Amino acid sequence: MEIKKNIPNNTITRKLVDLDAQTGNIYESINIIARRANQISSELKGELNRKLADFSSPTDTMEETFENREQIEISRYYERLPKPAIIATEEFLDDELFYREGKQGK
Repeated sequence: MEIKKNIPNNTITRKLVDLDAQTGNIYESINIIARRANQISSELKGELNRKLADFSSPTDTMEETFENREQIEISRYYERLPKPAIIATEEFLDDELFYREGKQGK
């Protein structure tokens, strides 16, 4: 997954008017952002697990795992990435998300 460079690592105070401008409903906007954040989190976790699987072997002991410098660097890279909720919020505000309204009623 490619992360844009202009996404901040820290949280930013947002105006509610900015968040509900696209949908007209703050709760719907937050729901869209939350669902996208879950998707991003799953993608990042899958990427990390695939990269770390290259280093694992069935005979690894705890000492060997902690000493692997490349594995530590990969883990640190993913720790420094912006949180999925921040990425999803930026995507939503930049109008980069596609969503559709579900049918209301029973």
